[in-house]
Amino acid sequence: MKPMRSVLFVPGHRDTWVDKALAAGADGVILDLEDSVPAGLKDEARAEVARSIARLHKAGSQAGLYVRVNALDTGIAGDDIAAVVVPGLNGLSLPKTFGPEDIVRFDALVTHFELKNGVEPGSVEFICNLETAEAYAHCEQMAKASPRVATLFAGTARDADVSRSIGFQFTPEGLETLYLRSRAVLAARTAGLEFPLVGVWQDLSDPDGARRFSEQNRELGFRGQVLIHPSHIAVANEVFSPSRFEVEFYEGMIAAFEEAEAGGAAAVLYEGMHVDYAHIKTARDVLAYSRLLAERATAN
Repeated sequence: MKPMRSVLFVPGHRDTWVDKALAAGADGVILDLEDSVPAGLKDEARAEVARSIARLHKAGSQAGLYVRVNALDTGIAGDDIAAVVVPGLNGLSLPKTFGPEDIVRFDALVTHFELKNGVEPGSVEFICNLETAEAYAHCEQMAKASPRVATLFAGTARDADVSRSIGFQFTPEGLETLYLRSRAVLAARTAGLEFPLVGVWQDLSDPDGARRFSEQNRELGFRGQVLIHPSHIAVANEVFSPSRFEVEFYEGMIAAFEEAEAGGAAAVLYEGMHVDYAHIKTARDVLAYSRLLAERATAN
């Protein structure tokens, strides 16, 4: 999975909104066929999403292109997958899952339509949405249920499916979901999934709260955020990128360590902290990630 700091939900039937999302700097989009699309417009949305994917693919877009299909128990998930599993699609966002069995069922459907629609077998990956009590309780198994699973998306939205299922009351501080988010990060990392996602921040009148939410989740280990409004894209991109201070700090750490190493030492005091090989591995990872983001920005 490519790293995505900001992933914006876009209603599937809104034909120009995906272009606006990418123009605003979103690393990825989730074209929605589920809750943001009225029941009577599902067919129209499927066709529009397929056109958008084809158009962006032809244009060479480097953004992550995902589709949130409808849940298995709606009976129309297969119709969604048949329409949108086309060349250029990166993956599906899987809603209202309850355990690993759901991931296996989605895998079977996608495998069928990859072959039928001329899509490279195994290329469509999954973002597993954690938005039920059962999903959080089985997130470790879900993360390993299929090779298609690319990441977990820890849902924490106020008054939405997840809060109703678990029964928590949302607060801006987020203590009520701290355990859930931490468990999702751990499950993702244990399964070798490097880029766990979190979201969403719903209060569009509180930009300071949106920033705190992003910062807190980066501190927990999340690598990106799912968003519902373009005004949050720039903040997410900033917060989930290594800062200039971090880059300079780790460059200095590596330089100091390499100087000590050349003198026969395997540890050094740097900025008041003990540094050895373990810390240097972290420093090099941060710098490599920063370079990756910079290269992708240049490519776009």
